[in-house]
Amino acid sequence: MKKILNYFSVDGAVGGNQEWFKNVVMYIGGCAAATACECCIYLALRRGMKHLYPYDVHALTKQDYIDFSMKMKPHLRPRVNGVNKLWMFTEGFGNYLKDMGETGIEMEELPGTEDVRTAELFIRRQIDSGYPVPYLMLRHRKAYYKDFVWHWFLCYGYEEREDGLWITVATYGEAYTFLLRDLWDTGYEEKGGLIGLKC
Repeated sequence: MKKILNYFSVDGAVGGNQEWFKNVVMYIGGCAAATACECCIYLALRRGMKHLYPYDVHALTKQDYIDFSMKMKPHLRPRVNGVNKLWMFTEGFGNYLKDMGETGIEMEELPGTEDVRTAELFIRRQIDSGYPVPYLMLRHRKAYYKDFVWHWFLCYGYEEREDGLWITVATYGEAYTFLLRDLWDTGYEEKGGLIGLKC
């Protein structure tokens, strides 16, 4: 079983890229805002919610993506410890949606303390319903995931394989595929988690 959402590209990148940001604070800590921006672009393109993206969603450009991130910044502003709690994302992104006149999107938090089976079901349900999944990872014991430490990114696909559920995620303008069980088991007490969207 495999399901990959019809994602989008910006100037050849998978989604957008935080490394394009010219604002130093956003370049370093703008991953939550970038993830929210990509949710909006996806919803505008694939669910007809064009009011969520203030530019031409059928002609995505790097400059518009950068400009959009600065509109999202006040809602999900980078801070000393980052947007390191799920409620910070749901609250900040929720405020942006309200500002855009959108009241029909609900958000559900799944903490990283839940077992991996629950996380698998959550991701499957969201992707099957046509929604990407914002994912927060804090620390991880494996150096392999060093680029994903203290980071928000967007999951937009999954595949059932013999060894478990593999997920496809977008961040830094690239697609990555990870075994969820391995990614989820960070080895640290402080956990991130997932955000579910529903219209």
